Amino acid sequence: MIRLDNISKQNGHQIVFIEASAALNKGEKVGLVGPNGAGKTTLFRLITGQEQPDEGQVSTDRGITIGYFSQDVGEMSGRSAVSEVMDGAGPVSEVAAELAELEAAMADPDRADEMEDIIARYGEVQGRFEELGGYALEGRAREVLAGLAFSQEMMDGDVGALSGGWKMRVALARILLMRPDVMLLDEPSNHLDLESLIWLEEFLKGYEGALLMTSHDREFMDRIVKRIVEIDGGTLTTYSGGYEFYVEQRALAEKQQQAQFDRQQAMLAKELRFIERFKARASHAAQVQSRVKNLEKIERVEPPKRRQTIVFEFPSAPRSGEDVASLKNVHKSYGSRPIYEGLDFQVRRKERWCVMGVNGAGKSTLLKLIAGATTPDDGTVSLGASVKMGYFAQHAMDILEGERTVFQSLEDSFPQAGQGSLRALAGCFGFSGDDVEKRCRVLSGGEKARLVMAQMLFDPPNFLVLDEPTNHLDLATKEMLIKALSDYEGAMLFVSHDRHFLAALSNRVLELTPEGIHTYGGGYTEYVARNGYEAPGLHS
Repeated sequence: MIRLDNISKQNGHQIVFIEASAALNKGEKVGLVGPNGAGKTTLFRLITGQEQPDEGQVSTDRGITIGYFSQDVGEMSGRSAVSEVMDGAGPVSEVAAELAELEAAMADPDRADEMEDIIARYGEVQGRFEELGGYALEGRAREVLAGLAFSQEMMDGDVGALSGGWKMRVALARILLMRPDVMLLDEPSNHLDLESLIWLEEFLKGYEGALLMTSHDREFMDRIVKRIVEIDGGTLTTYSGGYEFYVEQRALAEKQQQAQFDRQQAMLAKELRFIERFKARASHAAQVQSRVKNLEKIERVEPPKRRQTIVFEFPSAPRSGEDVASLKNVHKSYGSRPIYEGLDFQVRRKERWCVMGVNGAGKSTLLKLIAGATTPDDGTVSLGASVKMGYFAQHAMDILEGERTVFQSLEDSFPQAGQGSLRALAGCFGFSGDDVEKRCRVLSGGEKARLVMAQMLFDPPNFLVLDEPTNHLDLATKEMLIKALSDYEGAMLFVSHDRHFLAALSNRVLELTPEGIHTYGGGYTEYVARNGYEAPGLHS
């Protein structure tokens, strides 16, 4: 369906692709992986024709439809979310818009004298809408939006009033409703809660077209794709199998290449020793010449490309008392909507609680109460003796000062620390070389999240309160964070929609439901095994 033949592409000084080739076949589901900045978005833009390769060819079968979801959703306002989603479905959306205008006109007393014409036109437009399957389409649009956690009010309200994250969901719903022959999805799992993520997973499993997608959620990717295309160093390498299989295969290929490289290096060293030893002896001249010629002909094995792996080790946190945090008879409402009515909850040393609950259940509110970012209407929230807390809020990145550089931000937080240790810390969190001189205002979401984490973890707290810490992180940084937190000895309370993160780090689960709270002694994996669902909103 789509073929990339020997494409080369350069953006400024950066070489993105060198004679790279790959193909996407009918009905195939493929994951696109590679380090940040490797060219994943450029590849999508080449396929959609938004950019052209410098050399080589991108060819697509005639007549196929392509739906492309990118992180750049553009402006949306003035229409309902449902209308915006239906807009991707072609002419039927224009008819739907006229129907909505006519319905408004029929309800307008100032236009009473035109009513006969309006009603006549309404009948014609309604007939055309039915002919185009409009009512079925609107039903499907609402179904997709409901799957992505929209309430009826949000579906019918002005899309302009929604936050950036919800607009992303509208843009995604538009592509899903379109059901094109090929879907290109750039990070569709960003900004989704766990219930929506699992709904999308099922939707994509049932989708019969071809799919090429990127995602920083390895569990999500692993359950959908059957092939991986890796971008690295300008080349495209294809691996059959899911994400886990790709990780194993790449490690194996690296190991084999290293072994081949080592063998060849040993052989070359041996030959060079012989040449060096006997080059001055006339009796060995023919042998020496022969070996020199042979060495020139040998095709050299390249050592495997070393991925820059980030490793961060926690300095030991000071020990806290046994009781870390306690909430007693806590009441909290927002306006007339009660969130908690008499909540009792306790965190003890070495406990790692993950907090589960549907949107609006009060997950972030619980973390804010414990962090002191909000106060209860009634009841008490207290921290135990010697507790030093680190709090990562969903909007933690907003507190960075735009004009300060990455390095200055770290210096501001730790004026006593030496330059060397701060550079090492920056390196652990993916800021190497000149990256430390970047100003905070130009950082991407992922870079800001990494900087805030670095500030929080350098002088380690013994109680971590983390609200969606992995939202903007790529796969490599997520793995580093999981590894670092696995060895962390303090207490943790966190919210995340990343199932790999939840399973790796929790040893307790707090589930917030309309009926009250439920606590589980094991971690997330035991919670799923016991309940038979992966998120509270899927509880049937």
